Amino acid sequence: MNQQMPPPPPRDWAGRAFLLALAALVVASFATLDLKWSAFFTTDAVHSVAEFLRGFVPPETGSGFLRKLALATGETLAMSALGTLLAVAAGLLLAIPAAGRFGRAARAAVRGALNVLRSIPELVWGAILLIAAGLGPFAGTLALAAHTSGVLGRLFADALENAPPLPEQSLRTNGASPLAAFFYATLPQTLPQMLSYTLYRWENNIRAAAILGVVGAGGLGQMLKYHLSLFQMQRAASVVLAMLLLVALVDALSFAMRRTLTR
Repeated sequence: MNQQMPPPPPRDWAGRAFLLALAALVVASFATLDLKWSAFFTTDAVHSVAEFLRGFVPPETGSGFLRKLALATGETLAMSALGTLLAVAAGLLLAIPAAGRFGRAARAAVRGALNVLRSIPELVWGAILLIAAGLGPFAGTLALAAHTSGVLGRLFADALENAPPLPEQSLRTNGASPLAAFFYATLPQTLPQMLSYTLYRWENNIRAAAILGVVGAGGLGQMLKYHLSLFQMQRAASVVLAMLLLVALVDALSFAMRRTLTR
């Protein structure tokens, strides 16, 4: 009895075309940029970098300076936490219509607004809001909240859309109102995922809050810009170390909270 061989699987031409286009983009990027790799490894470049780095040693450890550094660290942490909290509230409110709860027109309009919010970087938001709110951490907090609202709103909306609809439909079939069915069925299913997104964005906002100080939004970034502009490298080194410790602390705290939530 003759057995026929199964037909070969169809070739994925779309995937191959995408890989070829990606490879062509990478090659074109290297070809169009004037990258002078050899300049990094010359004797003059090595000596210049070594001399620059020696200026950071040893970091400033005076008690008066460390008190200012602790205040700036607390300010950066407060900016990131409050900005993230405001973004969670705004993102959740925008995620409900963005998930199609009020029709396709509202979904398209709100998702367009979320695209605008997250497409503008925190530094640009900070520069814009400094004009309205003035120098200081208030503008930085609003900048973090504006950008993160767009990010979390999109993530929350996708989580709501991907949630299994059967529990909410069952409650509504048994007489529950749409709002009650949403809060008792859909929201509890997506809450762990939303909390994970929130913690991850908080980690990112710690770094962003430190950078926002460069445009005058307070915190460690403003302190770093000030000391670098005066070539006070040892004090700048202390600020950089405080940034690294703060990011490591928040990363560890966020990791512990995520592990607790997923158990």
